[in-house]
Amino acid sequence: MATPNQEDELTMSTDEFLEAQAELYHHCIAFVKSLTLKAATDLGVADAIHRRGGAATLSDLASETGVHPTKLSNLRRIMRVLTASGIFSVQHSDVLSDDDAVYKLTRVSRLLVKSSSYPLSPVVPVLVDPFAWSALLRMPEWLATDERASLFDLAHGCPLWDTTVEDGGLFKDGMAADSRVSMQVLLARCGGVFEAVRSSLVDVGGSHGTTAAAVAKAFPHIKCTVLDLPDVVAGAPANDAAVTFVAGDMFEYIPPADAILLKWIMHDWKDEDCIKILRQCKEAIPSRDAGGKVIIIETVVGSGSPGAQQIFSKEAQVLMDVFMMYIDGIEREEHEWSKIFFEAGFSDYKITPTNGVLSVIEVYP
Repeated sequence: MATPNQEDELTMSTDEFLEAQAELYHHCIAFVKSLTLKAATDLGVADAIHRRGGAATLSDLASETGVHPTKLSNLRRIMRVLTASGIFSVQHSDVLSDDDAVYKLTRVSRLLVKSSSYPLSPVVPVLVDPFAWSALLRMPEWLATDERASLFDLAHGCPLWDTTVEDGGLFKDGMAADSRVSMQVLLARCGGVFEAVRSSLVDVGGSHGTTAAAVAKAFPHIKCTVLDLPDVVAGAPANDAAVTFVAGDMFEYIPPADAILLKWIMHDWKDEDCIKILRQCKEAIPSRDAGGKVIIIETVVGSGSPGAQQIFSKEAQVLMDVFMMYIDGIEREEHEWSKIFFEAGFSDYKITPTNGVLSVIEVYP
């Protein structure tokens, strides 16, 4: 039975109730923003606006993207969500009609244009993924048991990596797009991290070498090698003179190098597995005095400089952390990173945050 004090805590004015109700419903249906974003990405709305010189009416968008004329009003509703969310912008004339609105790109939707300097449209279907969403819907029952399998295993009866083999390259293309764009920015902003590497670097789990190739191009003095599983290496480009590919298992052996690079690898694994990987890294590099280090490109939850934009970045960090729960992964806070570094036998580390979701971590033996 509730006490008087507890009942007081649950009371609110009519205005407070209406505001709270609106906020609750907003959180409940926030997933619609993700789904409309994916729909716009699949339809190529950003490319359509770009082809129209940066401004397009609803009819322009429909003709450019193949939307049926009977669905024009539905497209308008989708665009209304995306403009309210800041993905696109809209301008209206004095006479309101379905075709009076002119849609333009914002800094977010410019990332969805295929010819953009920072094309990230392939990342959208990786994050707005029905397999991931259906797995995360199983959180309540998963949390209530000592189930060892991941949410993905529980929902689909197999690990995520089994499904990526048959997804038509969707996952690989998304990760490659992220690497191309992320490395373009990180090499410009944190280039000193790589410039200091004496002569060799191994990119662990580097797939087909997008990240390693970016490092090799920016710093020709670094000999870059990619270590990945045999089936991944078998599909790697055979004519890439800048990058050498080695088939292997990072839990068993990592080729020796001055620096080991781990980009978006550690968040896939539990602490005990990360410690095993880091110990293999430590075996592969020379002492700190001789230039040895591990470079980790990952999220550090809570990192970043103060500012209004960091509100988005920090929320993205914690959302990404729960998203990674679907494969039993984790985005770590600094104290969690520190714990695994020292348990793996490293002596020091340095975190360089960015204004985005990623940080660059240098770990020293």
